Amino acid sequence: MFAKLARTGLVIAAIGVAGCTDSSMKDFAPQANKPLPDKILASMKAKGMTRTSPVMARIFKEEGKLEIWKAKTNGRYDLVASYDICKWSGKLGPKYTEGDRQAPEGFYTVRPAQMNPRSSYHLAFNIGYPNAYDRANGRTGSHLMVHGACSSSGCYSMTDAQIEQIYAFGRDAFQGGQTEFQIQAFPFRMTAANMARYRKDPNYEFWKMLKVGYDNFEITKVPPKVDVCEKRYVFNQVAADGATFDPAGACPATTQPDSLKSAFNAYQSTYEAAFNGAVKSSVPAPKPTIAGIKEASIVSEWSKKRARGERVPIDPPSFNADGSVTETARMGRIDSPAGRKMAALDAEKAAKQKAEEQRLAAIEAAKAEKEAAKAQALAEKEAAKAAAEMPVVTATVAPSEAAPAVETQAADAESTATRLKKRLLGMFGG
Repeated sequence: MFAKLARTGLVIAAIGVAGCTDSSMKDFAPQANKPLPDKILASMKAKGMTRTSPVMARIFKEEGKLEIWKAKTNGRYDLVASYDICKWSGKLGPKYTEGDRQAPEGFYTVRPAQMNPRSSYHLAFNIGYPNAYDRANGRTGSHLMVHGACSSSGCYSMTDAQIEQIYAFGRDAFQGGQTEFQIQAFPFRMTAANMARYRKDPNYEFWKMLKVGYDNFEITKVPPKVDVCEKRYVFNQVAADGATFDPAGACPATTQPDSLKSAFNAYQSTYEAAFNGAVKSSVPAPKPTIAGIKEASIVSEWSKKRARGERVPIDPPSFNADGSVTETARMGRIDSPAGRKMAALDAEKAAKQKAEEQRLAAIEAAKAEKEAAKAQALAEKEAAKAAAEMPVVTATVAPSEAAPAVETQAADAESTATRLKKRLLGMFGG
């Protein structure tokens, strides 16, 4: 039955097999031409894969894993390599807007033109964000990559050695005739236990939608055919003759192979029992998740200021459940031409402000000195005036101390009077 499902899934997936043109694959940088290690090639051969067979990738944020799956000769895919993601930015949850630093979640497509062998991040490929779902829901962003250099601002970043192998898987598949490969990006492995952990999260409905695609792959081991209508993903649905999928319009009438529907229903029955059991059991606490467009907008504004070279908190702000915003106290600016230019402008502005403050301080000091001199002159004038108007004060001496002086003065006065009397008497013959 599963072999039949795999063949059916291959038809549904509609994986392109037209050959790539030489121009789409030439001019690779040396690091983009490195062959896969012999150990990986041997493992592929043992699993019934060829070096150039079709490839797909799965990403799990919480577990920090990027998986590479390749098609076997029977058409079904098997895991061939798993890598620890070096860095991814943001929180669990989808990307909403340019600058929110969220690594995307969803189903994306990589074509040869998205491969960049001369990336400033060693090697890179654009995952294709925004896709039809993102655009229908008004989500924005650009240049979202899987790349090397272990540095991320919304991308999935690997070490240089890892990206060389991941890049080689895509390169070889394109050389083998695959025209595009699928990347499935999830917040976590969408097991019953994990879905139960996050059942109260604001992103839960979005994750339930992704889980349908996740389950289709788990059942068939073939990348699901992905379409978008009514602003939501639909998987492995075949539209009626002449009908098309309009991402923002109503979904057309569709059909699906009975074998696939039966397998999916059986899978769901097992899942629901496991989910109900997981709800009742103790599980690890959920990891931080983005609180929708409101938090995304706050982070986006922080990113714009940072890109302009302004001083901002070192870490992006975080939106709390109670509606408050947490920001780190430590401030800084990005080391870039914009940052250096802004720092120079800020330094010039600060110097001008300091010079103006010093000029005003000098004016105030001169004014204060003038007022002090004026006050001193006035005080001296008032002091002189007060001294001139002050009455003469005769000291009073105690009687006991004054008696000898009075007696001496009296004796002197008497002697003088006697001499004067004698002199007068002598003149007039007395």
